[in-house]
Amino acid sequence: MAFARFNNRLAAIGALATFMLAGPAWAAVTVGADDANLQYVGRVDHAKPAAPVISWPGTSIEGNFTGNSFAVKLDDQFGKNFFDVYLDGDLERPLLVQAVQGSKTYQVARDLAPGNHRFLITKRSEGEEGATVFQGLELADGGKLLPPPPRKQRRIEFFGDSISSGMGDESPADGPDHLVKDKNSFMSYASITARALDAELHLISQSGIGIMISWFPFTMPDFYDQLNAVGNNDSVWDFKQWTPDVVVINLLQNDSWLIDREKRLSPLPDDTQRVAAYRRFVETVRSKYPKAYLVCALGSMDAVRPGSKWPGYVRTAVEQIRQEDKHARIDTLVLPYTGFNGHPRVPQQRANAALLTALIRDKMGW
Repeated sequence: MAFARFNNRLAAIGALATFMLAGPAWAAVTVGADDANLQYVGRVDHAKPAAPVISWPGTSIEGNFTGNSFAVKLDDQFGKNFFDVYLDGDLERPLLVQAVQGSKTYQVARDLAPGNHRFLITKRSEGEEGATVFQGLELADGGKLLPPPPRKQRRIEFFGDSISSGMGDESPADGPDHLVKDKNSFMSYASITARALDAELHLISQSGIGIMISWFPFTMPDFYDQLNAVGNNDSVWDFKQWTPDVVVINLLQNDSWLIDREKRLSPLPDDTQRVAAYRRFVETVRSKYPKAYLVCALGSMDAVRPGSKWPGYVRTAVEQIRQEDKHARIDTLVLPYTGFNGHPRVPQQRANAALLTALIRDKMGW
């Protein structure tokens, strides 16, 4: 029944997306993307302040406004990205924007009640769907942007793969995993955890990525430090710009497939080499954020099935770090295998978020 409700929800917002694409240009007040009252969260490229580039899943723009209408202007690289827009704190009824290639204004809402309103725009899709230039907002005649809500004081960053990105999470249980319309980072365990903890989120994830090997030529150690999420590129993120209190690493699912099942590495790494590779990446992240609390997670796909060695690699690496640094703020969390062999759907994402949220609250006193 839960999956049926998700399908009905997607059908409704899909129809709304068609309406928005067909809607005429009608708003009268333009708000530039460099307006000081816009609150950005995520790795956003502000090299051109009036044309910031959004590429990472879960990146968000938030603010308050007056007026009875709201529109978003985007310039999308490939015409493959999806965005959710939430109005007035209603997180159960997103307004879906399916971007087309190039610059376009998307009518999101009209005939709103008089008074103040709040908006939240989130990027559902990933860097593999391309980057998007946010070109600003359009409000009704007489509308204006107000000061944004207070910025959250807690910060949490995730390094992950398709599980963290929300691949297939809005697909029915017996549906395909790969459709972009069913990928929603806002409903991944990462985003749900951040909301439960009232924390700002940076989601550094890419479907298909691993630590030793990926389904494409680059790995997370090549990718984790980029400003732009579109493939392996030379952009550089300034780690001093934003420092998380908590970092969650959930990787190795793709390594498990590509090494054990596909035999894509030659020679195949032994157990010691697998632990060492994982530990190197964890230590790299620790070097960027020496004061952060780290959670080395794994799951909940078949890398954690009964008999799998991969949870042991994570535990061993963490134990080695603890033996060398008794003050290391680091834990392991293996998310339970449910027997479902597809990507976690929303109910599973919520269950995983509940486990992670409880651990972080306990360790951080949140």
